[in-house]
Amino acid sequence: MPTLHCIAVQTPAHSRLGSLLTYKSESALTPGSLVRVPLGKRETLGVVWGEEQQGVAQEAEQKALPGNPAAIREVASVLSAVAPLSDAWRQLMAFTASYYQRSLGEVALAALPPQLRELSVEQLARRLKRRAALSSDVAPSGPIIATESIALSAEQMGALADIEAQDGPFLLFGATGSGKTEVFLHAVQALFERDPHAQALVMVPEINLTPQLEARFTERFAPLYGADAVVALHSGMTNPQRLTSWLSAHQGPALGGARIVLGTRMAVFASMPRLRLIVVDEEHDPSYKSGDGARYSARDLAVYRGRLEGAKVILGSATPSLESWHHSRPAALGGRYVRLNMPSRIGAQAGGGLPAVRLVNMALQPPRTVFSAPLLDAITQRIARGEQAMVFLNRRGYAPVLHCTACGWKSECPHCSAHRVFHKIDRTLRCHHCGLTERVPRACPDCGNVDITPVGRGTEQIEEQLTALFAEVQRPDGGPVRVARIDADSTRLKGELGRQLAEVHAGEVDLLVGTQMIAKGHDFRRITLVAAINPDGALFSSDFRAPERLFSLLMQAAGRAGRAASHSASSEMWIQTGFPTHAMFQALKKHDYPAFATQELEERERAGMPPYSYQALVRAEARSQEVAQSFLTTASAAAQALEGAAQVVRYPAVPMTIQRIANIERAQMLIESTSRVALQRFMNAWHGVLHATRNQPEHKALVRWAVDVDPLAI
Repeated sequence: MPTLHCIAVQTPAHSRLGSLLTYKSESALTPGSLVRVPLGKRETLGVVWGEEQQGVAQEAEQKALPGNPAAIREVASVLSAVAPLSDAWRQLMAFTASYYQRSLGEVALAALPPQLRELSVEQLARRLKRRAALSSDVAPSGPIIATESIALSAEQMGALADIEAQDGPFLLFGATGSGKTEVFLHAVQALFERDPHAQALVMVPEINLTPQLEARFTERFAPLYGADAVVALHSGMTNPQRLTSWLSAHQGPALGGARIVLGTRMAVFASMPRLRLIVVDEEHDPSYKSGDGARYSARDLAVYRGRLEGAKVILGSATPSLESWHHSRPAALGGRYVRLNMPSRIGAQAGGGLPAVRLVNMALQPPRTVFSAPLLDAITQRIARGEQAMVFLNRRGYAPVLHCTACGWKSECPHCSAHRVFHKIDRTLRCHHCGLTERVPRACPDCGNVDITPVGRGTEQIEEQLTALFAEVQRPDGGPVRVARIDADSTRLKGELGRQLAEVHAGEVDLLVGTQMIAKGHDFRRITLVAAINPDGALFSSDFRAPERLFSLLMQAAGRAGRAASHSASSEMWIQTGFPTHAMFQALKKHDYPAFATQELEERERAGMPPYSYQALVRAEARSQEVAQSFLTTASAAAQALEGAAQVVRYPAVPMTIQRIANIERAQMLIESTSRVALQRFMNAWHGVLHATRNQPEHKALVRWAVDVDPLAI
């Protein structure tokens, strides 16, 4: 008699097909097995789920009785060449789907490599056969020689001793340049010495940081464990590359697979049967929070996965998120993390240290000043000594907007409630939201005035102005000053980022201009001065997290200066601001993150903001703002009768900050509670109400809706 199985397939939450579908098979299948199953008129990949769904299976068995038209369909094939996914991996998927309010099949299948979802049994078998042949053909080129690890400071050794002695999770709070990466390397090395078959997951926030870190881990561990010991996993890889890395991690060291997975947020879902250590570098970075599909936090899931699999978790940052800082308070006060402090830079004993922060009051400068005279003089001195300087402005393009002085026309996007950015290099106006690109008009489209001017400034304009200002300045070798720009526009072509970074490291660039792409993670050894131009915008933002993000970004940017011990004593961070007495800048001047965090947390506690409360956002998109807000308002009114509704606060529906993108209107509703459990219970109960509201005739024009638990941007 056929056996009934509950199988997760990629069904979106709005399809209302349920979390698991039931199929029959002539033989019993191991939970976690990958199978091909029919779904509608097509065949798709599925994951056999666990025994906890007996009730679902019994209901399906009743439906499959003779004469019932809802007959159970049969599993088409089993991908037996791939070992079943572990119980812990499936528990992680179930938790992610439940907590972030998504369909289980949607989350589980999205966590698998795209190519794995497409291959048939025969195609996968051929792929694995070729992979095995290539692995067997690769012979060692010489004797295995491990690279010598760097001598550790007392602070680094103390942190490693605490990691060895305690269970964690750990928050490694270390200044920029304090050697956190070396602690990660030693922690992984110690793990492998204890357990030859253990695996480690190392996560970074940005794709462009992965090759740099991958090179360090490969240099350290490839001589000991082989070239395949370290694999990368991020969205910048091709589908075949992602499948190869995933299969290597899933295979595990015992069968010759990967020991270390380096990746971005998607790597938190990698199947690693012997996972014993998780490192989350720059744990504060917003990139760890997904903005599409299941809006999960990879950092938070890393902590959960560590507890689930008995793996130690290390969160590292010079400017931790306020949530992590709050969780790392003393255990007697309710803290759940172990805080490890590394306040000193490597080389500080030789007279080095963190860069001096200099605040320039722009209110005292002449009107329309872009670069203050003291800053230009300081940059000139650095270049004359053969050192490098970096100018940071987190806005690409030449100017945020073009403006007609005669009639007031501005370069608004016709499809979005935002302006198109002026890019002077190719003479285009580009919308950074919907992608609309047009040539710059010769005259104002409304009144014909030819005098249309750029308003504001971006990295292209800063690069142009600095090139002109330093045209007469010479390098020590007598050559002209070279100014380079690194942002999303200048690195659009494949390999361009790596080429430009190599030029900076080689000393071929004297003055580097860029966005946050260059402000974090990079180890520039020759940069001794960093300047931030016009960072004041975030000080008075409506988003309560904006000061935290700005402080973190400026601290990270400052950390690019003086990373070589020989330069650290003279390194500087210049900040041009109209508010030099602001408490955030005063804390930054002293590199005093604890003081900044204490003040911010006090303000959030008084206001009842996270981490002292818990939030979720429900976002709606429609062809009109009225429909989007009506959907949220109607669903909120219907939720009043739900159990636990009194324990949450539902704020009125409002337009989002950028309320229209690509002619789609966007609205949102904030849900808040002082209890995480109460919020989750309410959101689970409200899910059905949202579906029912969506199906009402007056909301047929609704395009989509989505839930964002623990949102980072409101």
